[in-house]
This record gives sequence, C-alpha cells and structure tokens, in this order.
Amino acid sequence: MSKIEFSPQQKQQIIAKLQRYMSTELDVELGQFDADFLIDFISKEMGSLYYNQGLYDAQAVLVERMDSFTDAIYQLEKS
Repeated sequence: MSKIEFSPQQKQQIIAKLQRYMSTELDVELGQFDADFLIDFISKEMGSLYYNQGLYDAQAVLVERMDSFTDAIYQLEKS
C-alpha cells in the first residue's frame, strides 16, 4: 500500500480536530508540530487498518448489490 497523504487543507482540519479533542477530553494542549507529528505516526502505523476496513465495507456493499442483481435476473427467467 502506498503512503497515506492528505492535502494541506485536509491535514489542517485533522490537526485542528486532534488539538480540540486533546484539549477538551484530556486537558492537554497539543502544539501544531506535535499534532502534525502524531497525525503522521497514526497514518503510518494504523492507516492501513482503517484503509483495509474501508475496502472490506465497500466489498460487502458490492456483494449485497450483486446478490440483488442476481435475484432480479432470476425473476426474469422464463420457464
């Protein structure tokens, strides 16, 4: 899997959310550099787990839809 990268705008949004969470929930002030470093670490070390789960979820939706198409085709069969 290739490296997970975010646009500068996306990364800024993620950093702001992380800083807000750390401040609100843990009463910890996280600076811009530290938040950026933590996001990079999480992306590198755990990003593939989230990415793969997204793939599995998408695959399950596709299988469900294909089953629906298969059922519709069987209903069209003539005896």
